[in-house]
Amino acid sequence: MHPKEDGFKFPAEWLQHKATWLSFPWNVETWEDRLPRIYPSYFKFIKEISEVEQVNINVGNSQVKTIIEKQLALRHMENDNILLHDFPTNDSWCRDHGPSFVVNSTTKEKRIVDWQYNAWGGKYPPYNHDNEIPTRVAEMLNLQTYKPGIIMEGGSIEVNGAGSLLTSKSCLLNKNRNPDLNQREIESFLMNYYGVEQILWIEDGIVGDDTDGHVDDTTRFVNENTVLTVMESNRHDDNYEILKRNFEQLKKMKLINGESLNIIELPMPDPVIDNELRLPASYANFYMCNGKVLVPTYNCKKDDLALGIIADCFPERKVVGIDSKEIIWGLGSLHCLSQQEPKV
Repeated sequence: MHPKEDGFKFPAEWLQHKATWLSFPWNVETWEDRLPRIYPSYFKFIKEISEVEQVNINVGNSQVKTIIEKQLALRHMENDNILLHDFPTNDSWCRDHGPSFVVNSTTKEKRIVDWQYNAWGGKYPPYNHDNEIPTRVAEMLNLQTYKPGIIMEGGSIEVNGAGSLLTSKSCLLNKNRNPDLNQREIESFLMNYYGVEQILWIEDGIVGDDTDGHVDDTTRFVNENTVLTVMESNRHDDNYEILKRNFEQLKKMKLINGESLNIIELPMPDPVIDNELRLPASYANFYMCNGKVLVPTYNCKKDDLALGIIADCFPERKVVGIDSKEIIWGLGSLHCLSQQEPKV
């Protein structure tokens, strides 16, 4: 059996959460000397979430737990809403290795889909501890798990909560994930384990994205029929043609009800380059928690414009910008760092 047969589906991110799951950044191979420099923004992220819902943090190891406790005390953030869990991790990208919670709205049950994880096509071994996180969370919460047995990352998909799932060909059809599966077979897994009715495909992701094109850097559902999609205005930028092509594909899509997508354009920030490396900075990598939208900013003149566009999409939520110029060095941002646990 799979979730769809059992009446379960992956809920839209804007629905009510019980908690947010994080895996604390500690791996110096990812962050090099940046770790202390990301703390101000990372702990602001924790603080903003903890004000409205529980925050569960996979601490990595005992030394990391001590660091977290000291940082929380230093910032006067000791909080019953912030819980630390002694689950070993390899890295910090909980969107991709964390538990995918599915819910049955009739029975009010919650279960976990335990996808396999290989660090974006085996790019960053080891990843054994990260691959075990869904199992550990399920055991702690005493939740039943589904094990599809294929590679899947949370940042590679977007759902609208009404039967549609959006993803990118550059990622899910990449042979470094599931080389024995064709597009039709991957669509079958997506529909059965996320509990959706249709799969919508865009082409590619932004330059600098080492995930091979995760959709959470390009196009996000903000309600059942509306997407925010990033666009590059500079024709000479490497992202210009990529994002233009994605936009043209979005314009041709039809939802299950036969309606076209309502498409709202979101600017790309100015290129963020560090040590001659183009980093995957995008305003689309925002995170929706209870009553808030937490948006990565880049100390850029387009920050206010992007925050305003996102705020217009969420009139009932507080939109908070969080400086992510140091965080993006790890090649991900706020959405990549987090995974929601829905309330049932």
